[in-house]
Amino acid sequence: MDINNNEKVRKSIRIFIKVFWNLTLIFLIGCLMALSFAGGVGAGYFASLVKDEPIRSYDSMKKDIYNYEETSELYFRDNKYLGKLRTDLDREEVSLSDVSQHVIDAIIATEDEHFYNHPGIVPKAIMRAIIQEFTNSSVKSGGSTLTQQLVKNQILTNEVSFERKAKEIMIALRLERFFDKDEILEAYLNVVPFGRNSSGRNIAGIQTAAQGIFGVDAKDLNLAQAAYIAGLPQSPFGYTPFTKNGEVKEDLSPSLNRMKTVLKRMLDAGYINEKEYKEALAYDIKADFIPPKPNTVEKYPWLTFEIEERAIKILMEILAKKDGYMIEDLHQDNNLYNEYYMKADKNLRQNGYRIYTTIDKDIYDKMQEIKNNYQYYGSDKVETVKDPETNKLVKVVEPVEVGAILIDNDTGAILSFIGGRNHELKQLNHATKGLRSNGSTMKPLLVYGPAIEMGVLHPGSVIPDVPLQIKAGPSIWEPKNYGEGYHGLTTARYALAKSYNIPAAKIYSSIINRDPVQYLEKMGFTSLTNGDRSHLSMALGALDRGVTVEENTNAFATFANGGKFVDAYMIEKIETKDGEIIYQHKPNPVQVFSPQTSYLIVDMMRDVLSYGTAAGVPGKLKFRSDWAGKTGTSQDYKDSWFVAFNPKVTFGLWMGYDTPKSLEKSYKGFSYSQRNQKLWAELMNGVYDVKPEVVSTNEKFTMPGGIVQKAYCATSGLLPSDLCKRAGLVQTDLFIAKYAPKEVDNSLIEGAYLANGDKYFKVPDDFGSEFVMKGIMLNPDFLKNEGLEGIKNIEYLLPKNGNWKNIIIPEQNNISDNGKAPSPPENVQLNGNQLTWNSTTEPDIIGYRIYKLDKPEAPPKKIASIPKSSQPAYQITSDSGIYYVTAVDIRGNESNKSKQITIQPKENEEDIIDDDILPIIDPTQH
Repeated sequence: MDINNNEKVRKSIRIFIKVFWNLTLIFLIGCLMALSFAGGVGAGYFASLVKDEPIRSYDSMKKDIYNYEETSELYFRDNKYLGKLRTDLDREEVSLSDVSQHVIDAIIATEDEHFYNHPGIVPKAIMRAIIQEFTNSSVKSGGSTLTQQLVKNQILTNEVSFERKAKEIMIALRLERFFDKDEILEAYLNVVPFGRNSSGRNIAGIQTAAQGIFGVDAKDLNLAQAAYIAGLPQSPFGYTPFTKNGEVKEDLSPSLNRMKTVLKRMLDAGYINEKEYKEALAYDIKADFIPPKPNTVEKYPWLTFEIEERAIKILMEILAKKDGYMIEDLHQDNNLYNEYYMKADKNLRQNGYRIYTTIDKDIYDKMQEIKNNYQYYGSDKVETVKDPETNKLVKVVEPVEVGAILIDNDTGAILSFIGGRNHELKQLNHATKGLRSNGSTMKPLLVYGPAIEMGVLHPGSVIPDVPLQIKAGPSIWEPKNYGEGYHGLTTARYALAKSYNIPAAKIYSSIINRDPVQYLEKMGFTSLTNGDRSHLSMALGALDRGVTVEENTNAFATFANGGKFVDAYMIEKIETKDGEIIYQHKPNPVQVFSPQTSYLIVDMMRDVLSYGTAAGVPGKLKFRSDWAGKTGTSQDYKDSWFVAFNPKVTFGLWMGYDTPKSLEKSYKGFSYSQRNQKLWAELMNGVYDVKPEVVSTNEKFTMPGGIVQKAYCATSGLLPSDLCKRAGLVQTDLFIAKYAPKEVDNSLIEGAYLANGDKYFKVPDDFGSEFVMKGIMLNPDFLKNEGLEGIKNIEYLLPKNGNWKNIIIPEQNNISDNGKAPSPPENVQLNGNQLTWNSTTEPDIIGYRIYKLDKPEAPPKKIASIPKSSQPAYQITSDSGIYYVTAVDIRGNESNKSKQITIQPKENEEDIIDDDILPIIDPTQH
């Protein structure tokens, strides 16, 4: 029984075990089948997520992971560091070998403890993250390695999706096959964001963070600093110690707690020991925060923006050329221009270029200092303008603005400039962008230069500065001089030195049909209009749009360069971060004027500073040089200019209001032009103080061949005639040899005239020769040929100085008879042997007759006729006699005799006897 029962029990156990085993096998097989199915589904789902992701090559991934934005750097002349270009994100690349080991350890301990061991991903971490995601766990431990974070930042996006995560995993695995761990870590450290720096700017990359937070290089970070920075990437703007204004946050506990976490993980991972850990915890990290640094834009606003814009235009041309376009194509197609502008702008801000400029830091800083301290600009004025945001009219206070630029003649390099008074108030760069009328500084560029080049003018050419009317289309243009006076026959040299408007207008009207505006175009004027070609007032600087200080000053440098225009530039070269030069400035001189024309203009503009409108400038300078230049004032005194050059540099200065209105004629005792020239001189003295070799030179402008010095007649500019020599009107000047005058002057004739005091009259027909005088006069044919026969008052033609008084100008009308008999001369006296009398005031008197009687009873004899224009005196040569004087009018009527003067023989005791004792002689018997 027992045996049978035992057998039954054993049988039951065997059946149970067999059944259990089979069930277990079935369960295991089911589980394996389920797992296989799930894996297949998972693999299929993963494959579906990455099906559109291309297989990336080594070159493609290398380009992507190293293609992080890096801020471009700017440099002054001579490689002096200026600062970083304006950008939304500061970043500076650094090699892993230049990063503190503390940083590397802290990043690995905090962000990816298995970095050196995993193949790019950590499956356990990924599964944990997936489970947390599906279960909606409040704890998110994250599952990304440094490799995955690099892929997310540089290749993919920050999009939160399974598709992006799947692509991230696949690319991370592939990335680890091509790059070693140090390459991946270096790229990560250069791209990861670190919040803000002490100036409130967004920063990325370990070097930028080290400098921006603690003011040290990445290789010099100590343990505490490294731990602090390594904690920032988890929440860059949550943990950053600075606000967007650059101020230290009031509550630093989040970042300090994160720093402690980093240190604890470094301790746990064995990177530091207990002592180092405690010392780092006790370290006063806040004491290392650096104060805000003035960024480049804040310190050099006009300069930074100017460099940025010029660099973009250079890169535009480079990028367009690579794509087969010319710069002309961009200017002809706005859409194409905008496309390449955006490309160039992005290129500039991302590629970490080094941009080297021509700006001399010492000169630039000194000029800004002088500009800021100058006290004689003039008063601020209220102006009504439209608010661009509200479109409503508002009242604003406008100061007198200033723009100036200093250019090296030989190279065209812009050494310095002044963009304005206050960038916060007005962002316009008045040196390079403001378009204004250039007033009389236009005269040498558009009038005198082209006219001399064409051979129609010389420095000694004579131009009448008289009232002028010129037909300008349907209207008449009547240019006026400053002060509205006239100066008669004047040379081109003198007219330019004194900045007379009428001679310039007359010259320009004679050459306008030969397109003189082409000379401005060759000298870099870019804002000219079709209307500018036809406006006669262009001669005086009346442009439709205006010209910049840079362009106007640059054009003047053409004369300093012997007639060659060298375009001004500010960017010397652009290098990549690897030192490859992608742009190097190359000058392209354009011959605008001949060397001969240029020298004559230079010589004429020397006179502007010697006796002309800028004669006070040399006395204000600390140094001497061979200066030539030109002042300029636009209509109603809205613009004041002075541009001058020596053999080394050209410097131009403009002053005016942004909304054009008249400058004060006087402010603190100085006129508007004096204020302009005073600032010009102070700025030049400032340059001399810091860099004398830049502006001071003993070199002179040398006269080229092909120029001769010749005598000419000051009335016509032609070769002197004998009459011109007799009149004392021979002058000398320089001429281009091939255009020198060959004709002899015919502007003068010797003519007869009658004099009445200081006035001269034509001799009436059939008038005797008794009081007729001979003198040098202007030839009527000359006046007619010069279009001057209609001048109402010929006196306008003759200057009031020097030998011009030798030219006789008869009155238009004859002397008119007053209808009365002449009165006898009064106050007749004998002084020694000279008989004198008072000149008669009657207007029709033309002369005087001197009579002598040998004896009282003898008849009188006329011994002399004295024209009224001469001194009322006669030199007596005989020993004795009785003398008297009569006056004669235009009709030949003679007055009664004057008081008589008797000269007795020498042996008599009395020499003079009063005429009262002599008998009266009837004048009608003479």
